This record gives sequence, structure tokens and C-alpha cells, in this order.
Amino acid sequence: MLRQKAKRVPSIDGSIRRLIEDMLDSMRAANGVGLAAPQIGVSLRVIVIDLPDEEPLVLINPEIVKRSGERKVDEGCLSLPGYRTENLTRSVTVVVKGLDPSGRKVRVRGKDDLLAEALEHEIDHINGVLYIDRLESKDDLIKIEPPSSPEGEPAKPSSEADSGESD
Repeated sequence: MLRQKAKRVPSIDGSIRRLIEDMLDSMRAANGVGLAAPQIGVSLRVIVIDLPDEEPLVLINPEIVKRSGERKVDEGCLSLPGYRTENLTRSVTVVVKGLDPSGRKVRVRGKDDLLAEALEHEIDHINGVLYIDRLESKDDLIKIEPPSSPEGEPAKPSSEADSGESD
């Protein structure tokens, strides 16, 4: 499912609102920043982003309408636990249009920050693209070692997520 383009949401009803709540709960439980519906097995164009000190952003049928500039970012993904990269090219500015959970048209702009990166990352997911597809070389993928416990034993992971992962 992660490699398929997700379907547009035809109407926002109770099932979509429940999906949004499930996505927010799943993302938070994994200490993620964002999540796309295909990551929890639902092939619909819905994304959620929850940045520190911000209200959660929910977009239905989001589309990137403008992007500009390039920058290198450090990125990971809840769908590929235990790996990240420090060498991924993302846009400096991203403008996205979509619907909010009430069905109102919205435009969101991320500029040179985690929001711009998360918007691109999550919209890639609903288009069937993973961040590893955007790497220049698979050698840019870095294995994350689990943290050690105080006794020197490898710690048992509480989740597969790393707090710095994009989703």
C-alpha cells in the first residue's frame, strides 16, 4: 500500500473524522511528527502533522501547488524504523492546498522549517513515494542503533520511532 497512490476523499463524514483521530493517536504513540493514511493501511489522501507548540494540522486531499529552493535535511520515517538520512534534498518553501476536517478549503505555507519538510514527506506518502526513493545513493541511509540501557545492555525499544523522524 505504501507504493500506491492513495484515493481522493469524496466526502468528509464520521468515518473520516475517526480516521483522523486514529492517525493522530498512532502518530503520537510512535513519537512522530506526521502521518499519512496509507501508513496505517488506509489508501486515502489524508495527512496529519503535529509540530511542537502548534495545533495539529489535518489536511484532506492535499496537493503541493508551489515549491521553491532546495536544502538538505535530516529525515526518517515511521514506516522505515531504525534508519534515517542526513542528506535528503527538500524544498525551502512549500505551499499546499487541501481541505480541513470541516471541509473548508485551506492553504498552508511552510518556509525553511519542519513544516515544509513534513508537508512534502507526508504528501509523498499519499503519492506512493518514500523518502528513500529521493536519496541520491542508498549509501546515504544511516542505521540507527538502539540506545543502550544504563547496565550496558541494549535497551528494549519502547517504539520503533525516533523523536526526530518526520512521520
